[in-house]
Amino acid sequence: MRELSVAGGRGAYPVLVGTGARHRLGELVPAGARRAAIVTQETIPWSVDSGIDQRLFPIGSGEEEKVLETVENLCRGFSRFGLTRADVVVGLGGGMVTDVAGFAAAVYHRGVAVVQVPTSLLGQVDAAIGGKTGVNLPEGKNLVGAFWPPAAVLCDVETLATLPPREYRSGQGEMAKYAFLGVAGLRDLPLEEAVAACVACKADFVASDEREEGRRALLNYGHTLAHALETAGRYDLRHGEAVGLGLRFAARLARRLGRVDDEEVAAHDALLDAYDLPASLPGGLEDAELLRLMARDKKATTGLTFVLDGPRGLEVVAGVPAEAVRATLGEMRS
Repeated sequence: MRELSVAGGRGAYPVLVGTGARHRLGELVPAGARRAAIVTQETIPWSVDSGIDQRLFPIGSGEEEKVLETVENLCRGFSRFGLTRADVVVGLGGGMVTDVAGFAAAVYHRGVAVVQVPTSLLGQVDAAIGGKTGVNLPEGKNLVGAFWPPAAVLCDVETLATLPPREYRSGQGEMAKYAFLGVAGLRDLPLEEAVAACVACKADFVASDEREEGRRALLNYGHTLAHALETAGRYDLRHGEAVGLGLRFAARLARRLGRVDDEEVAAHDALLDAYDLPASLPGGLEDAELLRLMARDKKATTGLTFVLDGPRGLEVVAGVPAEAVRATLGEMRS
């Protein structure tokens, strides 16, 4: 079992990575909690024991359930259960579950402790770490949310054995991002070590910029196009698959802007191909719609904004010309 720590303004919290980590939940429930609300989905085959009075609060599956209505329903259920500010919410499931559970915990009684138990690769390497929570609007991904650090995160790699191949591949899309953020030799590491390496990388970014006012925005590498594709909602794309497309797009956009060369684009493609992530954009979506959706990205304050590679490494680049974005979209379709 690997034990890491994530620092934050409300104090550091532990992240446990290893087989059986979920069984440590009872040890990490906040002192004084008498009730635990377990937010999960009926499709999740795993269970947890908080050691206190607990009740399951199942939510639906799919991005269409990651909305404010789901949060309202959870909070009303918490109230009927008698959950107080001294109690705890537990998110048991993939990244969608931990996002929703964390946001519900952040707003119920203006803040209740949450422990995250991510059961997907994407959740363990990224979504459940760092305290960013939120839900979608029809206008865009994760546009409503809160920074609400968990009391603990339990990454039980045993749960990854039951993931469908596509869900596992989706997690690899986020892992690829960490490779470009500087995690060396990620593909060669055993699974537990790879998850722990991604957690450690994210912990470093969070510790230096908890509320995403600067450096932490680099964790959104590949996400501007990815979120636009997901918001469009017309494609059968998992989040990590969309991120893979976003990473390929970002490399090509950086090349078009003279920030990187052909060799760097080839390096991106080689890693993403090794993770078996998609290589070309799906058809049927106009450039104008993608540009409109990308302009709503959370990073965008001065025109189209992307995280792009360059001579100094990854940077947030604002005011990217729309013509360059359109040309790169065309390149991704060819």
